Amino acid sequence: MKNGVPLNVIHAGNEDVIRFDLLIGCGQRDQEKPLQAMFTNRMLREGAGCLTSSQIAEQLDYYGAWLELSSSVNYGFITLYSLNKYFARTLAVIAEMIKTPTFPAKELSIVADTNKQQFLVNSTRVEMIARKQLNTALFGSRHPFGRYAAAEDYDKITPEVLRAFYHRYYHSGNCSVYVSGKVTPDIICCIEEHLGSEAWGEVTEKTVPATIPPVTTKEKRIFIERENALQSSLKMGSFMMERHHPDFLKARVMVTLFGGYFGSRLMSNIREDKGYTYGIGAGIVSYPDTGILAISTETANEYVDPIVTEVYKEMDRLCNELVPKEELEMVKNYMLGDLCRSYEGPFSLSDAWIYIETAGLDEYFFTHSLDAIREITQEEIRALAQKYFCKENLIEVVVGKKV
Repeated sequence: MKNGVPLNVIHAGNEDVIRFDLLIGCGQRDQEKPLQAMFTNRMLREGAGCLTSSQIAEQLDYYGAWLELSSSVNYGFITLYSLNKYFARTLAVIAEMIKTPTFPAKELSIVADTNKQQFLVNSTRVEMIARKQLNTALFGSRHPFGRYAAAEDYDKITPEVLRAFYHRYYHSGNCSVYVSGKVTPDIICCIEEHLGSEAWGEVTEKTVPATIPPVTTKEKRIFIERENALQSSLKMGSFMMERHHPDFLKARVMVTLFGGYFGSRLMSNIREDKGYTYGIGAGIVSYPDTGILAISTETANEYVDPIVTEVYKEMDRLCNELVPKEELEMVKNYMLGDLCRSYEGPFSLSDAWIYIETAGLDEYFFTHSLDAIREITQEEIRALAQKYFCKENLIEVVVGKKV
């Protein structure tokens, strides 16, 4: 647009509905204080310009619009769903929120307290404890991906802390826009008028956060006792390749076969055969510049060790034996069907292109994904398993009752 903000238009669909996404290039790894990125994004709807939080909510409700605010490791997201005929009115509210948030102290206190109570509840769940502990074990407690907020951090969030983050990152030089659905020329003109005609915010050069290398624990197993736990949560993880690595797309097929869908090796053995758990899964969790092979399940306390044994057995099988052709074809069909289902509508197409941008991938990523699924061979599956399934590097985190 005129002010340099990229506007990505996905014209698809027959319904008179629009999805509008504003992406802000800042997230968890850019914050100086815990929770700063999340609360800056979350508080946009609590007051802007001359509008109070209740007025913002009432106007969006009146026009049948839906607003979602979220943040990730490296981005903040503002997503609006609106009927075409009311888009100009709903976007006017969103533009006010984006350009002139007030971060009112009273509303912040209520939002922070609500989130703190939810945090305290989640902090008792064995699954949540195990997930955080695995990341801390892999990255170290000083790394932004291994450091987590504590209850007292919710009391340290002030309007001044949020304004500082907002002024540093929320401006027209650090964002992009996606609009999808039945996009008309009037819709595009409306976006340009509110967000693209001139620079807004304190436009500055984005500072790149200092790179902190991971400091991985040398412990093989970490056990955290929870005396009242009905089940234990088991997480196993080790570093793997990041999304730009040439092996990534085919390694995803290998990991899906291992533990990424209902018919996977882990599910067939540990759930169907042994009955140790209701479900177990494995996947590659991607972060900027790295990735993690993560295996996760919840089970009765006495089954933790047998499950770990079976996970390693399934790794050995993939390293030593060729996958039967029928099984590989089933995985390929599942993954191809999943891709088709995921990107069949205008809003899911928007998700696909937003993923491309936020992950720093090129426009051919999904084409290459299809090629990798179709072309991978039994021999490549075995070679990838031999290369990336290193049992010695897997950290085991168990949270539950001592048996």
